[in-house]
Amino acid sequence: MSWIRYVISAALLAYAGPVMAEEYRTGGKLLLTNGVTSVDGAAGGGLASWAVIAGNETRNGIGGTVHATVVALPDFDLTSFGGAIGIHDRVELSYTRQRFDTRSAGATLGLGQSFTFGQDIFGAKVRIAGDAVWDQDRWLPQITIGVQHKRANRGAIIHAIGGRSDTGTDFTLSATKILLSQSLVLDATMRMTKANQFGLLGFGGDRNDRYRPQFEGSAGYMLSRRLVVGGELRTKPNNLGFAREQKAIDVFAAWAVARHVSLTAAYVDLGDIATVRKQRGAFLSIQGSF
Repeated sequence: MSWIRYVISAALLAYAGPVMAEEYRTGGKLLLTNGVTSVDGAAGGGLASWAVIAGNETRNGIGGTVHATVVALPDFDLTSFGGAIGIHDRVELSYTRQRFDTRSAGATLGLGQSFTFGQDIFGAKVRIAGDAVWDQDRWLPQITIGVQHKRANRGAIIHAIGGRSDTGTDFTLSATKILLSQSLVLDATMRMTKANQFGLLGFGGDRNDRYRPQFEGSAGYMLSRRLVVGGELRTKPNNLGFAREQKAIDVFAAWAVARHVSLTAAYVDLGDIATVRKQRGAFLSIQGSF
């Protein structure tokens, strides 16, 4: 964790220092252009991290978000809550706590009724080029690099099913472009990861214990300044021999209820989870921002 703290400290010094004497302004972003909160806690779509920075702040401000999310599947429930801080629309720091309830499937898998897995995710993201909104006369997208350190809480079970570790770190490179004249939001992210089921089942496995690039893509259409609809795809590594892992997809609608509140609803397909097939259901999230 020490090197992660070093990266965060360096980012803050690089981008916070020059404007300390300036007036801090918040609330300047266009509605929904800061994205919603992804399942990992970073600003983006429901499944994918985007290159946007959390909060409503502009380049001279500090903003943030808080969120609560539930993914209701036929045999499992995933809930998460957390928050993120955006600094000068340049640096993002985030934290999310996930809870995965196995419900009746836990008994079938030999874990016990409603056995739960948990995970803490600490994230940092830095914008290195472009501006997704204001660079409308350029094709260059907004680009960020990011890191997410994940700590799962069921180490003994993770090792028993073939996982190599209960902690892991993902690295992301994201590019996001908002085309206002075409009412389009486009994103592509490459994630270097060893995570099994987003990290809830640990990192690495008996089939593979190497970092492999995974793809996250999003496309949205702005029906109005308050409503965006679209879809996402996220690939995942297949590290564990006992259970095949598949890609995740969703179809979503994000609605800015008010300046500081947004709701996201989606149909999500997470594929098979721990030998339990066809986990398709509803994604619901509420986000407050400033």
